Amino acid sequence: MNKSDLIEEVARVTCAKQEAKDAVNALFSVIKQALGKNDRVGISGFGTFSVRARKPRMGRNPRTGQPIEISAKRVVKFKPAKEILED
Repeated sequence: MNKSDLIEEVARVTCAKQEAKDAVNALFSVIKQALGKNDRVGISGFGTFSVRARKPRMGRNPRTGQPIEISAKRVVKFKPAKEILED
């Protein structure tokens, strides 16, 4: 499922595709802003988004096999709620 598929599914409830598009974009914007401030975003019954810092590390260029340094960066981590993992 991609973003446009998600908008289509939300539009079934709102009866207006533009309203659904605005709602999905607003949700993504709020999550993005919170993660930009290093806040956790927990959605009950869905999961939790958080930001983690990755340390610099050594890697390998797959073509040449030579070692390269991979710089430190921040990554988004998602931990699904238990309800998602159940059938």
